[in-house]
Amino acid sequence: MNYLEKYFHNLNIAFEAVLANRFRSILTALGIIFGVAAVIAMLAIGNGAQQEILEQMKMVGVNNIIIRPIYAEDDNRDERFRGRFSPGLTLQDVESIRRIVPTVQRVSPEVEISAFAMKSGIRRPVRVAGVTPDYFEVFSLGLSRGNMFTEQQLKDGAPVAIIGNNIRAIFFGNTDPIGRQIKAGNNWLTVVGVVEDRMVTEDAVKSLGVSEFNNVIYTPVQTMLLRFQDRSAVKIEQIQQMRTRGGRRGGVVVMGFPGGSAGNDQEEVKYENYHQLDRVVVQVQNSDQLTSTADVIRRMLIRRHNQVEDFEVIIPELLLEQEQRTKDIFNIVLGAIAGISLIVGGIGIMNIMLASVMERTKEIGIRLAVGAKKTDVVFQFLSESTMISVAGGITGIFMGIGLSRSIMHFTDILTIVSLSSVIISFGVAATVGIVFGYMPAKKAAAKDPVSSLRYE
Repeated sequence: MNYLEKYFHNLNIAFEAVLANRFRSILTALGIIFGVAAVIAMLAIGNGAQQEILEQMKMVGVNNIIIRPIYAEDDNRDERFRGRFSPGLTLQDVESIRRIVPTVQRVSPEVEISAFAMKSGIRRPVRVAGVTPDYFEVFSLGLSRGNMFTEQQLKDGAPVAIIGNNIRAIFFGNTDPIGRQIKAGNNWLTVVGVVEDRMVTEDAVKSLGVSEFNNVIYTPVQTMLLRFQDRSAVKIEQIQQMRTRGGRRGGVVVMGFPGGSAGNDQEEVKYENYHQLDRVVVQVQNSDQLTSTADVIRRMLIRRHNQVEDFEVIIPELLLEQEQRTKDIFNIVLGAIAGISLIVGGIGIMNIMLASVMERTKEIGIRLAVGAKKTDVVFQFLSESTMISVAGGITGIFMGIGLSRSIMHFTDILTIVSLSSVIISFGVAATVGIVFGYMPAKKAAAKDPVSSLRYE
């Protein structure tokens, strides 16, 4: 019998031994099955979390700084707003940032209101955002059809709009919306472009202030201020009177309603938003300039706002990096737990195989007595443990893929099963079979044939 024949002969003996003890083999493989399934599922969750981070990075743009306005409800509660006047966040601030700060690449001002859109008898609540072309550049947002706002349209505050993909589907169906009109509030806007379809998660909207791009009607910021709402149109005397008033703010303030010009409608509220802009997104040239640029912008705006810090400067990239670190730690912990499951499964294999060696002492003695070498016995028991591990690994792969899909289906957590996770988990399972099967195999081969034949 040559070496190859001996190899297959020993392998066949190991295979028959596994089949002869099916129930014990299945129990032995359970640890490997659940361990591999856990590894694949945990890595799938980690890949999904990483993909979400990358998508959020794409949505908030690269190298961005976000400036948001702050307005207090109670003067007695926030000393920053007491007894001092600030013009709020305005277009003049935007121009100053663009002109003065050398590291700035783009500046995107935004004003957003809620309104009802109407077209051909269809009426839906929508959000109308006043923006500039820089907005679409900052957020890497392309157009699926049509054109961007022209310089003349921006300058004149023309009644034009770029609509989100959902707006197009609801109000225009399969017809081409370019050149057609849609009513937002009391203003008829001519559609000049349609935004490409872009999905945004609810977490991104809440934590990063990202807009849900598909459900927005975009119009030039000058159009928004001229035809919809301009909070800075409130008289300075009125703002100063409300700012110096003690106690809770409760005066009458200007509210720009959709479709009405600023100052036409008034409502009594508990606080006033005197900021002309709702948000400013600043894109810097290099990521290593984010912190220093944000500090320069904050200092400049404090001076422009009469030492009133009625705004906040946020660096989304830092928030995302912190979130990524948190998820990395979470994934490491989950991976460690899954890895421990594989180790426990390996220990289970070793224990069962050691018990098998004790039960099959006489069989080992007979094999050694008829001429089998110690390497043959080692190979037989090592093959059994490896077969159990490989079979458990294959079963665990299918279970892990099914578990990953179930997690995504029932919990809405994104899971991505990668080829690398399958290869890693299967490789670990096979390695566990070899490593933890070696000791029982060596113990079996070390037995004395005479003593083994006498064993009862």
